[in-house]
Amino acid sequence: MKEFYLENDCLKVTIFSKGAELASIYDKEKERELLWNGDEKYWPRRAPVLFPFVGIVNHKQYKYEGTSYPMTQHGFARDMEFECLPDSREGQLWFRLHSDETTLEKYPFPFILDIGYELTERELKVLWKVSNPGEDIMYFSIGAHPGFMCPVKSDEKQTDYFIDLHMDGNLSYNLISHDGLVGIYNETLSLDKGLLPIDAHLFDRDALIVEGGQTHEVSLLNGKKEPYITVAFDAPLFGLWSPAGKNAPFVCIEPWYGRCDAEDFEGTLEERAYEQKLDPKETFEKSYMIKIH
Repeated sequence: MKEFYLENDCLKVTIFSKGAELASIYDKEKERELLWNGDEKYWPRRAPVLFPFVGIVNHKQYKYEGTSYPMTQHGFARDMEFECLPDSREGQLWFRLHSDETTLEKYPFPFILDIGYELTERELKVLWKVSNPGEDIMYFSIGAHPGFMCPVKSDEKQTDYFIDLHMDGNLSYNLISHDGLVGIYNETLSLDKGLLPIDAHLFDRDALIVEGGQTHEVSLLNGKKEPYITVAFDAPLFGLWSPAGKNAPFVCIEPWYGRCDAEDFEGTLEERAYEQKLDPKETFEKSYMIKIH
């Protein structure tokens, strides 16, 4: 695994070649690290890219054209080595993963996955390009899973912090009930002008899955209600997560184009909720933004 860097006067960003995973966002001006450090005591990853599945498939396998394929949680791209493309322009880094014999055994679609990072002042744009070089329609999901320090300082408590959903009204969400599958629906959290205090038990029942396009911007705020990280996206749903029962010092804000299966889902790959469809020779392009305040 190699490390690659983007840097300007404001930020220094580190990316691992394994999984093309964002590994560090260091705020040079305020001398602080903002991305989770991957401490195995809590969670050994930092910001994995989820592809070609987001979450878990029911029975740990999916059906496509009469065949069942085993699949692990969040797909396989996060554990594979990407190549850094040499033609990345200034302020950008691009990484590429090709399908191969190993991936085709468990995911029967040829693909090219490009992941890009673009640094501009105090903003990091994460770009995804999924290309279908094959002759058949390709089905896939893709998502982000970045963890952000919360609290930022060692002498602070996470329960002093807030999540700003940038929305009116209350937040409706679904929950994972068992085996990593969605099974609890239409739970509600009361917001105060869009703000959600981070309670010690907020993540006791795993990730909050927010659907329905309720918001497309989520910020973490310190105890003074000052934002320090904002994630902006166009994705149709997102997750909020921190490991249950561990008092982990980070919160993940996860834009998704896909989702784990529901407990009662017994359909095919094409019928999965939020499954993306890509015609032959076409490319899917999406991005999200991480803003450092």
